[in-house]
Amino acid sequence: MDFAFTPEEEAFRKEVREFVDREFPPKWREHALDFFSNAGGPYDEQWSLHRAMAKKLGAKGWLSLAWPKEYGGRNSMLLQHILAEELSYYRFPGLDPFGVGMLAPMLLKSGNEEQKKRHLPGIAKGETMWCEFLSERDAGSDLASLQTRAVEDGDYFVINGQKCWTTAAHRADWGFIIARTDPEAVPNYRGLSFFLLDMKTPGISIIPIANMAGESEFNEVFFDNVRVPKENLVGGKNRGWFVVMGVLDFERSCIPAYGIARRNLDDALEYARKTKPIASALRNRLAELIVECEITRLVHYRAIWMLDKGLIPNYEAAMTKVYGLEVNQRVTATVCQVLGHYGVLTEGSKWAPLDGQAPSRYLRSIGNTLEAGSSEVDRIVIAQRGLGLPR
Repeated sequence: MDFAFTPEEEAFRKEVREFVDREFPPKWREHALDFFSNAGGPYDEQWSLHRAMAKKLGAKGWLSLAWPKEYGGRNSMLLQHILAEELSYYRFPGLDPFGVGMLAPMLLKSGNEEQKKRHLPGIAKGETMWCEFLSERDAGSDLASLQTRAVEDGDYFVINGQKCWTTAAHRADWGFIIARTDPEAVPNYRGLSFFLLDMKTPGISIIPIANMAGESEFNEVFFDNVRVPKENLVGGKNRGWFVVMGVLDFERSCIPAYGIARRNLDDALEYARKTKPIASALRNRLAELIVECEITRLVHYRAIWMLDKGLIPNYEAAMTKVYGLEVNQRVTATVCQVLGHYGVLTEGSKWAPLDGQAPSRYLRSIGNTLEAGSSEVDRIVIAQRGLGLPR
């Protein structure tokens, strides 16, 4: 592939930057949350801004750039990810990774026309926010062992069970869930089905979970006789495993790790240049991280190029996620090191540099190697699908 951008792509990047500069309220820029906090919506005011910006992005047609033209898109996954990279770098809210990055491409691939007509317009306009119900307390890395049940009852499936670590469940309008519809299936992944779920459905209970940074973007969710219409089944009964594998490929490739990590690194570099000389060992480390950020960017765009070509980047997507978010972990730890003793000060302290966000971003980054498939699972995917190693 050619890693150079076309004039059209560079013009679009410039347009996005101008949009951010024009639309991002100054009072929010000074206290901007990162990509993960924007997506999780831990704060009421920030979530309101997130939804308002989503509608502005939708009005410009930017939330459906990757979609085929017959569904209102521009058929360019690359433009979609230029947008994601720029928004994540400037910490601009409004991009729903679950609806835009995961569900929409899955519906275009596996959904029927009725499902596409019903759900794609809300995503494209920035009016409908989504969440995902995959992991359970005893089924995280081993997703196929999940126990949440969905039992047929007339024109409905009745769901009972619980899901954990569900980002933005307390904010979302809709969610997508995988549940067991055949407990006797062998192997067990053949007994799973994939559903779309209206979050206003009776029987859903949501309990927030505070993360290490003190933010409540995650939730544990309980399902007590939740009735889901059969038309919300995607891909066919007991075919949910094949649907969700596609969802995970899209999830791993839609996280704009480069923009997140590079912005954190650039903040530290700007602070260091203004305040103190940097020791040679730390200067070398910062140079290494700049290189690693650029590698992250290239690996990411290779996966996106494959999607644009109609290829399935299953192990390439795993490479993108595991390398990019591990780089972000290393960056956030180094940022705290650059700040020295001030690096432990949080928001509210008058002595805290970088708005006191450095320690919370470091603590939040610990989860980077667990979400969207743990780093261990991603390495297994790379080993088996990429290197052809035995199970």
